[in-house]
Amino acid sequence: MNRLLFSVFAFATLPVACRSAPPAPATSSDSSITSVASVAPASSVAAPTASGPSLVASRPYAITIPTAGATPHALVVLLHGYGGNGAEIDGGWGISALGRREGFAVAVPDGTPDAGGRRFWNASEACCGFDDPRAKVDDVAYIRAILDDASARTPIDPKRIFVVGFSNGGFMAHRLGCELSDRLAAVVSVAGAANTDPSRCTPTSPVSVVQVHGTDDNVIAMAGGRTFNKPSREYPSVAQTMAQWSTRLGCSGAPEEGAARLDLDARIPGAETRVDRWRGCKAGLELWTIDGAGHGFAATPSWSESLWAFFKAHPKR
Repeated sequence: MNRLLFSVFAFATLPVACRSAPPAPATSSDSSITSVASVAPASSVAAPTASGPSLVASRPYAITIPTAGATPHALVVLLHGYGGNGAEIDGGWGISALGRREGFAVAVPDGTPDAGGRRFWNASEACCGFDDPRAKVDDVAYIRAILDDASARTPIDPKRIFVVGFSNGGFMAHRLGCELSDRLAAVVSVAGAANTDPSRCTPTSPVSVVQVHGTDDNVIAMAGGRTFNKPSREYPSVAQTMAQWSTRLGCSGAPEEGAARLDLDARIPGAETRVDRWRGCKAGLELWTIDGAGHGFAATPSWSESLWAFFKAHPKR
């Protein structure tokens, strides 16, 4: 069965909800994410290590550590969309399952619940804490603490630490590429966007970047827009997002359009995704455009495999 990721939007109350819903009944509840419990031989919900930071102590996360494969492990951090949770997106995309097969570790945290109980990441002014006072939570520090904690649990290769996020998590992936460039090799944003103000992003080390976007996304549009249609919540277009990263990475000239084709969406026949690849960059830069897809897509098995293939090919330089 194809692993599915659906987008669920209640426009009366969540006009820009960036929420992923599970393709099937969840195998673990939100409460299991915040408790200390072993859920499988190669997977656990992480309580802090003996010397673990207080951020992880207050916000435990799920981690899968493979029992096979050489160490040190690569580490993939998976970030859900607004209103979703880590267990849902991991079940839909199958990242932890792939990690067990391929021998990389996977950390799956949850965002902070807002006043309506919808989990969010403090990624940018556009998305997604909005007016909730909890929106000022320092999620960059939280993810850094997860990297430290994961490294205390199992040997982690510092040159192979990656982040992938959907929607609000995709916005957060861009922010982490800017502010945790000393730790990250690559970030992948699915249906997210960079900050409107390029000066807010000052990476100290080159980070490889992939933007994945559906041409028919009417929630986070390829052309850019405003969440809740408010001027203070603007996000840039996909073209502007790519131009920002091209400048930061010192890429030369126009990208190679159609450098590859991928079959990522099970609902669309054939290899519907076009890969554009920038050249002469200090790190990898690619745009994966899913022709005909909306805010979410029905992920084929090759989605997680293509993601991992990009990560494997782009360790920290």
